[in-house]
Formats: sequence, C-alpha cells, structure tokens
Amino acid sequence: MHHAFACDARQKRNEPVAYLPHVVNKANLGNWLPGCTTPSYLSDLTGSYGFDPLGLGSTPTNLARYQEAELIHCRWAMLGVAGALAVEALGIGNWYDAPLAAKQTYFGAEVPLDLNTLVGIEFITMAAVEARRFDNNDPQKKLYPGFDFAGLAKDPKTFESMKVKEIKNGRLAMLAFLGLIAQHAATGKTPLVNLAEHLADPFHQNVSSNGVSMYFL
Repeated sequence: MHHAFACDARQKRNEPVAYLPHVVNKANLGNWLPGCTTPSYLSDLTGSYGFDPLGLGSTPTNLARYQEAELIHCRWAMLGVAGALAVEALGIGNWYDAPLAAKQTYFGAEVPLDLNTLVGIEFITMAAVEARRFDNNDPQKKLYPGFDFAGLAKDPKTFESMKVKEIKNGRLAMLAFLGLIAQHAATGKTPLVNLAEHLADPFHQNVSSNGVSMYFL
C-alpha cells in the first residue's frame, strides 16, 4: 500500500517513478487505485486491476505461478461455496458437520467408505491430475485445458469475456468461503440459518451482535 501511495505522490510532483517500467490506464478492468499507474507486467493480464503494491509479480516466473495459483483456487472456491450452500438448501446436511458424520453420504446416498479412505482416494486422484497438468509446457493450456463441451467459448471475444467473469466470480467465492468459516466460528451456525435469522431481524442479528466479530460492542 505504501508503495502505491509513494507512486501516486511522485506523480503529483511530476517526478519519475524509477522502480518499475509503467504504462498508464491499461489494466483490463481499470485501476485499483485511481490516479496511480499500472505496472507494465499487469497491463494485459486477464482480470487485472493493476494491484501489486509490493511488486511481487515483477518476476515473470513468479507472476505466472501466482496467476495459476489464483485461478485454481478460484475454481475450487466456486465449487466449495456452491456445494456448501446446495447441501444445506436441499436439507441433506451442512458443510461443517459433514466431515464429522459417522457415515459419509453424497447428496443423501450413503458412501461405503470412511472419511480417511475418501481423503486418501481424493489425494491420489488429485495428485495424478495435477501431475499431468504440471507436465504441460504450454502456460495457457495449464490454465485453460480446453474444457468446453458445450462450445460456449468458440468466439475469441466471448472466451476473453468468460475468462474475466471466471476470475471475478472466483475472487468473490474465495471471500465468500472465508466468510462461511468466519460466521461459523462466530455463531456456530450454518450460512443459510444465519441468513434466515438476519432477514427476520436484521437490526439484532448481524455482525455486530454475535458477541465475537465486534467483541467491544
């Protein structure tokens, strides 16, 4: 943050910014800090708002790894949030208690395996899938391996638009799942229960009234 404000201050004094080459206003989605410039290495990156106040992505190999890690985490977060809300909405259970159940189920159907066995199978399966992905030398195919059975992204412009939508929704999903964890830690209740209580009594059932989030109130 200090780095970005220093950049802004230098611009106002018409002094050159020496630490990185910059381009002005070329981040795909605008600039996270109005009045400051966007690092050149972020100017054409999908879903970029030019946010890198510490210059962590100035090394190309680091930037590629960060981009890959963010996108994979986005996809898992979107699946996680959708799954956590779906099972509760369908009355099958809730995301927090599911791993603690004596009998594991999948959408109500009992699975004849215990949790440790399921975790082992998932670990081996994901390790095999990730190993194949890491073997791909094409950085674009690592991120977008071509999964489009419905042909929704045949048009290049549509494809670019969907890439931006994916990263934006994924970032929101990561924050949402962090919220699911935080609200359960604060209230001991599931997200839809908390939502129903808040809608029924928004002035008394909110972040300031659970006794944890704002303990000084």
